[in-house]
Amino acid sequence: MKQNKYDDLGFFKNYNQLPRSIKGLEGAGEWGAFRSMFPDLRDKKVLDLGCGFGWHCRYVREQHARSVVGVDISKNMLERARLMTDDTNIEYVQAAIEDFDYPANEFDVVISSLALHYIRDFEDICKKVYQSLTVGGSFVFSVEHPVFTAVPEQDWYYGPDGEKLFWPIDHYHEEGARQTRFLDNEVTKYHRNIATQMNALVKAGFQFREMSELKPEHEQLQDPEWHDAFRRPIFLLIAADKQV
Repeated sequence: MKQNKYDDLGFFKNYNQLPRSIKGLEGAGEWGAFRSMFPDLRDKKVLDLGCGFGWHCRYVREQHARSVVGVDISKNMLERARLMTDDTNIEYVQAAIEDFDYPANEFDVVISSLALHYIRDFEDICKKVYQSLTVGGSFVFSVEHPVFTAVPEQDWYYGPDGEKLFWPIDHYHEEGARQTRFLDNEVTKYHRNIATQMNALVKAGFQFREMSELKPEHEQLQDPEWHDAFRRPIFLLIAADKQV
């Protein structure tokens, strides 16, 4: 059984209290940068891996995508997504990202928001996404930055008065599972460095297009979370294309 914390009632309750769960895309600090990496979505067939509540699915349809398939392992997430969706051109599929069928040459764009760091075999997903894309298609995804995932505690090193002294990085090149806590639950995340992710894309056949480590904008620095992001990155965003 693949990891599925979102069907745990306590975890799901806590997730519902996050700003991105309440406000949708506008509550996600990385949304502006992520959106800017999308290609033109008009008349495109889109696949969303780890679609959650379906926020991205509905957005791409608002941008006149032809159709969207949202994939998520969680029954709870998809029930909420369906309740929030009134669009016959959006299909939700309950499946682990690793187990989805990935029909060949089916999609023009594949997106994934903060889901792939829960996947053990990233290289395999790159291969499957590549085969499912049409020629010239795009793969755009966000994950937790490897600076953020390297140490399981995912927390600052504090001084005697509780001040944040520095963000510890250790075992950076020791890739693999990290047991960490998220929303008061034990969660398995997979740490992999930037080179590993880039090389997996190239090996699958992708041409790299753009990467962002999400340096906070001036207005975000007023938010304590994003002010800290100026000291160390939280997210890594990557766009790659299937070569013509």
